[in-house]
Amino acid sequence: MPKPSKQKKSIKTEKKAKMLFQSPKGMHDILPSEQPWWEKLKKVSQEVANFYNFLRIDTPILEDAEIFERGIGITTDIVEKQMFNLRTKGGDRLVLRPENTPAIVRAYLEHGLSRLPQPLKLYYFGPFFRYEHPQFGRYRQFHQIGFEILGGEEDPIYDSQIILVSLRLIEELKIKNSIIQLNSLGCKNCRQIYRRKLQDYYRKLSRKICKDCRRRLSLNPLRLLDCKNEKCELIKSRAPTMLDYLCPACRNHFREVLEYLDELSLPYTLNPYLVRGLDYYNRTVFEITTEGYNISLAGGGRYDYLGEMLGGRKNVLPATGSSLGAERLIEIMKARDIGGLPQIGKPAKKRSVSLIEKFYRVGIKVVEALGKESLKSQLKIADKEGVEMALILGQREVFEESIIIRDMKSGAQETVPLSKVVEEVKRRLR
Repeated sequence: MPKPSKQKKSIKTEKKAKMLFQSPKGMHDILPSEQPWWEKLKKVSQEVANFYNFLRIDTPILEDAEIFERGIGITTDIVEKQMFNLRTKGGDRLVLRPENTPAIVRAYLEHGLSRLPQPLKLYYFGPFFRYEHPQFGRYRQFHQIGFEILGGEEDPIYDSQIILVSLRLIEELKIKNSIIQLNSLGCKNCRQIYRRKLQDYYRKLSRKICKDCRRRLSLNPLRLLDCKNEKCELIKSRAPTMLDYLCPACRNHFREVLEYLDELSLPYTLNPYLVRGLDYYNRTVFEITTEGYNISLAGGGRYDYLGEMLGGRKNVLPATGSSLGAERLIEIMKARDIGGLPQIGKPAKKRSVSLIEKFYRVGIKVVEALGKESLKSQLKIADKEGVEMALILGQREVFEESIIIRDMKSGAQETVPLSKVVEEVKRRLR
């Protein structure tokens, strides 16, 4: 039997070596070419938070598992199926945080933040982890921007402010045609009545719903409205709605939220089957979507009972909040050709003009795209012209006296001193 040639063996070995390591499934690298969008999102988030007087808070990536089991709910999909669990050498049960609201309340209680002027407005930007099936807009490691208002009174104005700040962030990113959906989940008292009505309705149809919903029927009936199974959708559309069973106090609270939104001229629609996937919500819940995409860009609501659920005082801690998916926002920005931070400003344009002259003196032809503000448009021109290298000179580079050299074939980028770029380009062209 003939032995395989050395050449074939080396090709096979090389291919195996190239594929030896990849990022874990559902997790992704944020490459240099992606950074302008991320920088813009961070910048706009900071500006919006500052304008509406939200203070930055960062919580650990690892938290006690029980915080989420108590707060989110032991029978929710997040706790049952999606948390990354680990046990320390000392026996502590920790998880990679799947979201941040329980951690925010934990920090509020632990550090006595109730002693600060109330209500306390907090915001965050960071990575979170859920074991999900990766698809468009869903990753196992993802990033969220969050806004929370804790303490003070159970005033509907704070519900409307959370919706407003979430929408303003989306608008500041130039994402248009946003849609606000609203519902009320009531309080502990009126929700009990609604739960019984919902169970009565679904029990008559228990053979027609999915296996998960048959289990939810007894354990957590509100989760029935969160099911995305096709055969459950039609049944859900005919189910009783919470809005018909709100107590007078909850009905007045929700009416005032809508009045504030009307005063702000924010367009919204009522979705009586919107429940969100977390047990700690009460009264107002909402989601913000955009036309053409079946994903939520922002979502949240009121969670007055979460402080008590996590071992706080045996009374209500008024609180409401929202979170926005960073990757989802960036995907929409890319799809709609909304650029990241501007790469060309007046200082950069002035330096570019003199730099082009330096290349002219040494006989290197330069095709410029100074009239285009977005990096994507500039690179399209470079690709169309068939150039070997693109030089990216933005406001940051001018400040740092540097410039980015991008290999148009491989996409590799390198930052070099501005004073040495002509010699560096000459060397590479040889």
